[in-house]
Amino acid sequence: MKFVKALWQDHGFHVDPTAYLAELPRLRGVLPPGAWAFASDPGHYDIPGAVRCVKDLELAGIHPATDKSGRLVLEFAPNRFKHDSGLLVSYSGVRHFSVDYHRAIDWMRVDTVLLDEILPDEEAGEDGVEAGGCVHEIALTDASITVRCQDLHAEWGAGS
Repeated sequence: MKFVKALWQDHGFHVDPTAYLAELPRLRGVLPPGAWAFASDPGHYDIPGAVRCVKDLELAGIHPATDKSGRLVLEFAPNRFKHDSGLLVSYSGVRHFSVDYHRAIDWMRVDTVLLDEILPDEEAGEDGVEAGGCVHEIALTDASITVRCQDLHAEWGAGS
């Protein structure tokens, strides 16, 4: 991630969205509408208090389309100590999806969200033209998810 910090330090994770929150106003009108609505939600990065903060959500499902529609759904279950409900993130126009495992934290039952970041997709396609859309990166306790897509829609109240 370019702005959000989600790092393992000593015996715990250090997360800090401060630099991304400073950058976020400049992304208005640049991010697709659904991505902007999700990223700019006032509770999104309210780590200590908001039930709509992504921190500590549990990865519950990955649902790629079985056709060529370019759709993908990530399902997150609520953390029972923090969230009232889960979250579904539906992606449209997916050009890239990856899950990269990079740690060996075997004492956790499931991968949980540390933080995420959504930026405009400035990577050029095969034809050399900017792809447009956005890149959603999600740092998990034991992995990271990257989705390049046209837009996304986040729906709280799902995955309960």
